[in-house]
Amino acid sequence: MDHVKTYKQVNKEDEHLSFGISKMEDIYIKRNGEPDTPHRHNYYTVIITNKASGKHYIDFNEFSLESNQVYFVAPGQVHQIIETSQSYGYALVFSNQFLIENNIPLSFIEDLNLFNDFGSSPPLILTDDIHQKINIYLEEIFNKYNSQLDYKNEAIGSLLKLILIECNNTCSLPPHFYESIDSTMRKFKNLINQHYKKWHATTDYANQLNITPDHLNRLVKTQTGKTAKEHIQSRIIVAAKRLIYFTDLSNKEIGFELGFSEPAHFSAFFKHQVGISPSKFKENH
Repeated sequence: MDHVKTYKQVNKEDEHLSFGISKMEDIYIKRNGEPDTPHRHNYYTVIITNKASGKHYIDFNEFSLESNQVYFVAPGQVHQIIETSQSYGYALVFSNQFLIENNIPLSFIEDLNLFNDFGSSPPLILTDDIHQKINIYLEEIFNKYNSQLDYKNEAIGSLLKLILIECNNTCSLPPHFYESIDSTMRKFKNLINQHYKKWHATTDYANQLNITPDHLNRLVKTQTGKTAKEHIQSRIIVAAKRLIYFTDLSNKEIGFELGFSEPAHFSAFFKHQVGISPSKFKENH
């Protein structure tokens, strides 16, 4: 049984809302400074800090929560913020429905490469100038969201798009991340999400894409800095960690769930990737 808490709606009080914005300081007060348990959302989350200190865990990767950061949390990722003092900033949440309503294609989100639904999701560090510009957009969104203005959602959609573009253009990742991911790369990532439990080899995906494994590896390596095999393995490890931490399944059951014919093969794979055995990982967490 999966014990991870999942927030399915952007707003639990109004299921029709597809966008939300909150101030981090208000969330801190509402929760009396107590952190939420590790949880996932069925929608996109963007967290922009003005002043913060603490830790942010995303799929068991630990990041230092600091000022002038932007975190992008994709649907399905498990995360938790633990603050050492009251944070100041904004938390934006929006669903696929909001993208549809504002004529923002899903491919736009995927091309930006800001939301990584598997692998590492480090924060974007903003310069003071860019941070100030984004804060102006955020204040506009916050004011419009809490108003009764006509076409406010359309205005919010435009401002959100500006924020995402600004973040992408100032991304501190290597230059090849600035390029749009072409259709083959997008199809590859979608195939991984659909078939990672059964397809563990690069050849499986290359065959489906009608290209050679070497061609797929070159394409993926050029655009992401990682091989196709590393992407596949990252997705399997993320799923494994979630199952180990949030379910009561045995290592044997988890191995079978993820497509390993023998429990020993799963344990060896996990230890090679993570550095410790599945049992030790569960014990440590």
